[in-house]
Amino acid sequence: MSDATIILERMAQGDGSAAEALFPLVYDHLRALAGNYFRGQRPDQTLQPTALVHEAYLKLIAPREGVWKDREHFLAIAATAMRQILSDHARRRKAAKRGGNDARERVTLCDLADPISERQVDLLALNEVLETLAALDARQARIVELRFFGGLTTQEIATFFDVSTRTIEKEWRRTRAWLSAELSERDRHGS
Repeated sequence: MSDATIILERMAQGDGSAAEALFPLVYDHLRALAGNYFRGQRPDQTLQPTALVHEAYLKLIAPREGVWKDREHFLAIAATAMRQILSDHARRRKAAKRGGNDARERVTLCDLADPISERQVDLLALNEVLETLAALDARQARIVELRFFGGLTTQEIATFFDVSTRTIEKEWRRTRAWLSAELSERDRHGS
C-alpha cells in the first residue's frame, strides 16, 4: 500500500492532519499535469498551473461523501476536478469577452502518443466532445479524462477499472480514433 493510500485512509477516518500530509505526495504529479495543460498558452492567461493545482486540491479535500480507494482513485477524482476548473475558467473568460473567437481557450494534448498529441485543441470543444462520448460510453470518456487530465498510465487505468491492461489498450485505441475524428470535425466547422 502506498503512502498516499495510507493517508487517504486516514482522511476517510476523519484525521484532519492527513490532508496536509497528502499534499506533498501528490503535488508534483498534479503540478506536472497542470504545467502540461498550460504549455503553449497565451501569455495573458489568468489561471496559472499552481493555482489550478491548489484550487483542485481544495475541492478534493473538502468534506465529501465517499472515500478514495487508493492513489489512482484520488488522481482520477483530481482529473475530474481539474477538467471542471479548466472548463469553468474557459467559459467565464469567453463570457467576459462576449463570445469572441479569441476567447476560446486552447490546450495542447500532450504525452498521449497518438495522432492528436501536441495538437492545440479548444478546451470547451474537448469538454463538449467528452460529454458526448460519456453519453455514448461512460468508461471510454473516463479513460480519456484519466489519461489527459489525470496523467494515469494504462496500467493505472486498468487498476482503477479492475480490468486487464489489454482491455484498456484496446478501448484507448478505439476512443483515441473517435476523439481525433470528432475534434477534427469541430476544427473544420469552427465549433
